[in-house]
Order: sequence, then structure tokens, then C-alpha cells
Amino acid sequence: MPIRFNRQFQVIAWLLLSGGLAAWWAHIFFQAEDKTALLPGRTSSGHYQIELQCSACHDTKPDGMLVSAVSNSACLKCHDQDLEEADDSHPPIKFKKPENRPFLAKIDAQRCVTCHTEHKPDATGPMGVTVPADYCTYCHQSTVEERETHKGLGFETCATSGCHNFHDNRALYERHLALHSLEPPHLPDAHVPTLDSLRRYIDSHAETKPLAPEDADAPAGVELPAGHLGNWSADAHALAGVNCSDCHQPAGTGWQDKVAMQTCAGCHADEEAGFLRGKHGMRLAAGLPAMNPSMARQPMRAEAAHRTLDCTSCHGAHDFDTRHAAHSACLQCHDDPHTRAYGNSTHFAAWQLEVEGKAPAGSGVSCATCHLPRVEDGQGGHRVEHNQNANLTPNEKMLRPVCQQCHGLPFAIDALFDRSLIQGNFTGLPAVHNESTDWSRQRAIDRKDPEFLELLRKSSASPDNKENTDP
Repeated sequence: MPIRFNRQFQVIAWLLLSGGLAAWWAHIFFQAEDKTALLPGRTSSGHYQIELQCSACHDTKPDGMLVSAVSNSACLKCHDQDLEEADDSHPPIKFKKPENRPFLAKIDAQRCVTCHTEHKPDATGPMGVTVPADYCTYCHQSTVEERETHKGLGFETCATSGCHNFHDNRALYERHLALHSLEPPHLPDAHVPTLDSLRRYIDSHAETKPLAPEDADAPAGVELPAGHLGNWSADAHALAGVNCSDCHQPAGTGWQDKVAMQTCAGCHADEEAGFLRGKHGMRLAAGLPAMNPSMARQPMRAEAAHRTLDCTSCHGAHDFDTRHAAHSACLQCHDDPHTRAYGNSTHFAAWQLEVEGKAPAGSGVSCATCHLPRVEDGQGGHRVEHNQNANLTPNEKMLRPVCQQCHGLPFAIDALFDRSLIQGNFTGLPAVHNESTDWSRQRAIDRKDPEFLELLRKSSASPDNKENTDP
């Protein structure tokens, strides 16, 4: 009897435990907002914000159960536009060519998850890569054997700033490096593109007239906080004829004290699209509650922990001061060494001169100048790129849209190559040198590239051709 009782007790205990675990799992999966307990491991820095929306990456069966594998189409839901803009140098189609198919036996480069496997923190390197650092050797062993410039270089250095990237080499094409290799550290016409969207809007809308405080059309029963009318009437929205009802009563709806981000997108669709693709808005794009600084892995100010990120988090509610959004708004949340060093940097000094009217527009460098740069809008003007991922990692993404607006390419690459200089927010000169521009310049000479040789002739003949060390 004791043996039988023990066995029955064990079976009952096992059933109760299994049932309890199943109920707990079902509750977590189907009802609980916090699904952290279901994660098989820490996610990478690129995906941790959406890790609780499992279906953002994993497909689901008709019964709602997740599929463990992640398909390329799931990755491309978020990254297709980035790869298209990057002119992807290793697209899957490349490995369908007969001459390249043998390489698939070494690394299945047709599948995103071959290199980017989540939930493996011990094996995950920069940019979420989970293959060995020398994976380039799988296909490019002949490079170190045939190129004199690459003798002695380890394959783990291929992706070092200023060299190669698997997908995005726009800033590092060899000919681009060569044609810009003669530039001085600081370009004589250095400036940031100006934003002229308001002027173009007014010019194209002949009926538009600026609105004054007395033109505000808020309903009589709405109590307006002090200062709102004054801020609005001096803002770009009032100058463009945008009244209270346009934002607070969109499409004839009832009055909304809190303006929805979708309302902003009615006029600022490109900005919203960039925001949703970037780190500030990617949670909203995945159907999760908005990001707040308490969720970040980067150091953030404690007092900002629970601020919700949307349009007005940076732009304010009625004054929409773009200078505030470009600098002060960033500092109210970010608290990492690079951000803290900005106030003592040469970039900040230039920004202060511009803000004080002592320097021309576009001559200063704010946080947004580099991390939310002004890019061509396809209409002959410029807009702000609100997707930080477009120029954040790897950092050489910044070279063309940001650094080369003001700096020569060799100096810019060296600056991005110097980790300590980055920590100090680029105060001082690079203490290291990346030889990629030197190699590209010499290869252009050896190949007798006519465009480069003409640049070299003009550079040698110029009376201003002298060493420039001013950052």
C-alpha cells in the first residue's frame, strides 16, 4: 500500500504541476502584457524593444501558435526599405547566380538568420551578428592573397569602420573613397542643408495667410492653457494657416485635447514613417505601447524614465521649436558619455553661435544634425530623417548624409574609427588612422582613373593645397 500510495501521489502531483505550468504559460502567452518569461534568451540591441511582440518576427499557425523559425519575409517587413536604400551588396539573388552558388556550401547567405540569430547573447556580436567575426574568409580568402594592401590583415578586421560592411557599403565604395581622398579635414563650404518646406508650402498655396491669436477657432467651451495661443501664433503652423481645429478636430471629429500622432502624419507622412522605423517609434509600429526611456539599454536620465515618446515629446505641443527638438529635447532623456560630452564639444560651440545669431544658418551642429540629419525630400528640398537606424549602426552610415557635409572623407573616417574620440563627442583630433582612403587613392593612380587624376592635378596646382588640421 505505501508504494501504491506514493506512486498515486507522484502522478497526482505531476498532473497538478503540469496543469499549473500549462495554465501559467497560457496566461502569459494569451493574456499577460509582460511576456518576458517566455523569452529563450536576451535579444540583441536592435530588437529588444519589440521582443515582447513575438509575432513581429515569428510566423503564427492558424491556431495562434508561434512557429519557431523566422523567415526572410518576416525580417524584410522592417528591413526591406533599409536594404533597398543601401544598394545591398549581398542580396539573396546574388547567390542564385551559377558562379556564386558554390559559396552557399560555406555559408547560406540567402537566409537572414544564418548570420542574425536572436536569443543567443553569448554568441551575438555588434549589429546582432551571430557568425564568427572572420566569416568573410568563407568566400574572400583570395583577397588577402591577391591584394598587397590587405597583406597581414585578419578577416576579423573587415568590418572595422572605414572598410567593409556586408550589406551597406555606400560610403565605402572604393571609387568614392578615392575621389574624396584628397579632401581637407574641414571643407571650405561646410554647412547643413536648410529646411525650406514651410516656404515652399506657402509659395504653392496662394490662399494661405498667416493666422493671428484672434483667428484661433477653438470651440468656446475649450479652456486654453496660458501661452498656447501666443506660442501657436508665432509657430510655423499658424504661418502656414493651420488652425486649432485642423489638429484637434481632424476630419470633423469631436474636439481632442491630445492630438494623435496619426493626425500629425496627415501632413508629415515621411517624418512619421521614419519615426516608426527608428528606435523611438519601432514599438508603435509593432503594435506595442510607446517607448519610454525606462525601457532603454542606453543610460537615460532617471527623471525621464516614464516619458512617452511621440511627436510632442520632442517638438512640444504648440510652439514646435525645432531648435529645442534638435538639442534640448535629446538631453532631457539621454545620459550616456557621448551625450554628456556634447556641451564641451566644438560642435556645440558652433551650434550656440548659430542659435545666438552670430553664425549663419546651417553652420551649427546639434544632436539632430548627426542623428536625425536633413536629407533630400524628392521635391527639390530637404526633410529631417527621423529614423536613427539610417545612420546609427554601423557608424559609417553617417559618412555621406552627415559627416561629408562638413568634413573631408579621410578625416571623417578616422574620427569614426577612434572610439575614444566618439566618447568625447569629437572634441580634438583623431588619434588613429584608417588606411582605406590611402589604398583607394593608390589604386586609382595605378589604374590611371581619369577623373581621379584630374582631381589630383587640380589639387596639386591649387595655391590652397596645404595641410589642414582644423577639425
